[in-house]
Amino acid sequence: MEKKTIALLFGGQSSEHEISCMSAATVAAAIDQEKYELILVGITKAGKWLLADSLEQLKDGSWRESQVQAILVPDALVGGLILIRDGRTEEKKIDLVYPVLHGLFGEDGTVQGLTALAKLPCVGCGMLSSAVSMDKFFTKVIVDDLEVDQAKFVPVRRKELRDMDAVVARVEAALPYPVFVKPSNAGSSKGVSKAKNREGLVQALKVAAAEDSKILVEEAIVGREMECAILERGGVIRASGVGEVKAAAEFYDYDAKYNNSESLTILSPDIPEEKREEIRRASMEIFEAVDGRGMARVDFFLEEGTNRVVFNEINTLPGFTSISMYPMLWDEQGYPIRALVEELIQSALEAFGEDENR
Repeated sequence: MEKKTIALLFGGQSSEHEISCMSAATVAAAIDQEKYELILVGITKAGKWLLADSLEQLKDGSWRESQVQAILVPDALVGGLILIRDGRTEEKKIDLVYPVLHGLFGEDGTVQGLTALAKLPCVGCGMLSSAVSMDKFFTKVIVDDLEVDQAKFVPVRRKELRDMDAVVARVEAALPYPVFVKPSNAGSSKGVSKAKNREGLVQALKVAAAEDSKILVEEAIVGREMECAILERGGVIRASGVGEVKAAAEFYDYDAKYNNSESLTILSPDIPEEKREEIRRASMEIFEAVDGRGMARVDFFLEEGTNRVVFNEINTLPGFTSISMYPMLWDEQGYPIRALVEELIQSALEAFGEDENR
C-alpha cells in the first residue's frame, strides 16, 4: 500500500516557539515512517516556512538555516505544499497536516482554517474549537452555560490601560487580592502573573498586554492543580485518568514548567474517587461544548479546604515534550506515544472523511 504523506508543522510565531520544537521532535520520532512519508516544515519566529531535512535538524535547530521554503497553500487543487528550491518551485502533495504549534498562529484556529481551505485533514481540533479554546475569555463564556465552577474574572482590553486607574478600580471592586492576570490568548503560562497588591496589578497588566490585546484578571484559587487528557475518535470522547502538577514556584509558570527540575508531575494523585470522576466528566463536557475534536488537555484546581473542582483552561494542542502531562496520562491508559500519535492521525483522517461526505 502506498504511503500517506504527513506534513508536520512546528516552531511558529508565538512565544511558545521553542516548546513547539521540543514537542515536534517527540511526535516526529513517534510517527511510523514505514507507514508514512514524513515532511518536516518549520516556521520561524518571523513567519518563514522552511523545509527541515531530518529529525536531527529539528532537534539541533539547524533547520532555521534551510534554503528550501515549504509553504502550505490554501489552493485545494494543489493539495499540499509548494517547495521553493534554488528559485524553482514544485508542488508536493500531502495527505495530512499534523500541526505541533502551541499558542498564537498555530493553536488558535489560523492553521486549522488554512487546512480547511486546502481541503486537507488536520490532526486535532478544528478552526472553531481551536479559536474559542485559545481565547480564555470566550472559553469562560461557553463554560458559564455548563454546571462547572470556574474562577470569577474581569475582562480588560489593552486599549483600556490608557486609563490604568479606571482599570485598577474596576478590578478592585470585583475581586480581592491576590489575583492572577493572564493574556486571553497565550499558552504555557506566558505573560501570566500573580498580583498581590495594586502595584503588582499594574505591572502584571503591562506584562499581559505585551502578549495580547485582551487580558483576564481572575480571582486566585488556592488549591491543587489537576489535569485530564481527552482523546476523541469517531465521535467517541475518552478521558484519561487525572494527573497533578506540583510547581517548584509560587504557581506553574513557564519557567516552572520547562526549566525547573523540581516541578513534579504526579500521574495518580491521592484525591477522592468522586473528585477524580467529576474532573473526568467535566473535561469531556467542556471538550464537547467547545466542539472539540481529536485531543485536548483540560486543567482544573481542586480548591483547598472545600475540595471544590474549579475549571481553569483547556488546551487543544497540549505539549508533547518528555515532561508533558498529556502523553504521560495516555501512556498510563495503555497508549504509549507511538500508539497515541497513530490514534490521533486516524482520528483526523476519519473526521475528514466524514466531513467530505456531508
